[in-house]
Amino acid sequence: MTLTVSVAMCTHNGAAYVEEQLRSILAQTRLPSEIVVSDDASSDGTVELVRSVLGEASAASIAVTVLQNPKALGVTANFQQALEACHGDLLALSDQDDVWYPDRLAVAAERFDESPGLLLLSSDARLVDAAGIPIGQTLFEGLDITSANRAEVHAGRGFQALLRRNLSTGATALLRRRLIEIAVPFPAPWVHDEWLAVIAAASDGFDIEERELIDYRQHDRNQIGARSRGLAEKAKRLIEPRGNRYHYLVDRSEVLLRRLESFSNRVSPVYLDALRDKLVHLRFREGLPASRIARVPLVLREAGTGRYERYSRGLGDVVRDLLQPE
Repeated sequence: MTLTVSVAMCTHNGAAYVEEQLRSILAQTRLPSEIVVSDDASSDGTVELVRSVLGEASAASIAVTVLQNPKALGVTANFQQALEACHGDLLALSDQDDVWYPDRLAVAAERFDESPGLLLLSSDARLVDAAGIPIGQTLFEGLDITSANRAEVHAGRGFQALLRRNLSTGATALLRRRLIEIAVPFPAPWVHDEWLAVIAAASDGFDIEERELIDYRQHDRNQIGARSRGLAEKAKRLIEPRGNRYHYLVDRSEVLLRRLESFSNRVSPVYLDALRDKLVHLRFREGLPASRIARVPLVLREAGTGRYERYSRGLGDVVRDLLQPE
């Protein structure tokens, strides 16, 4: 049986780009059966434009739902609303300002046809500027997602990979609807795409498609963008004040642990133990003394446990913990 595909698009004052994105969706070689647009209190005519363009969808037997929030929910809650309104077997997340390649749904959906256990697939993308001109970089390059990162995911170690960093961008993601049933509600400390990926990976259902399937637009109104940082910018991050960063990271991991523990026997005890071990590491980093000299033996001892490699960015974060001021 052919799996049906729904598109979940979220908009907010997106009139400048949303028509081009919608037309790229309507031009797919494997058309969706449904498009759900959830608008977050736009004031620039976005909804009227969406309704006008999607008036063409009925000719292709595509069901259309347009939701309007009188008050903005924010990007994560708005995507939850859009996804919960979808009825397809597979759900494709869509930003308002990108452009899909004609085979985006066909390529990604084929992976689900072939892999019954796959819950979420995210792909690479070509980065383009506000005018849609390629900037000479892919999404994976911009986010420093290495071939080793991708190989780890392909080898079935997606959960371990995501314990170190997020590797999934929602604008490129396709997921099974049953993932929503276990992933909602999306918790406050998490962005929707990170949360969906890690919940899928905890069920051994996360993978990456290495082909570029969309143009991912970078402009000054991106809520979440992707661009490579130069050496000077990376060096600057090493000496930024620590602030509340580690309290936030501890909070996120605690929320994740509680959710995974609630899944009964569906999550490997190995994953739960790894997440608890990550919490030990994050609480250590959160509790480092203000004195950088006093940190040296503590950080070196923690580095010797291997946790910086397993749950952080390795040597880079060792240096960060030694140098960062309070």
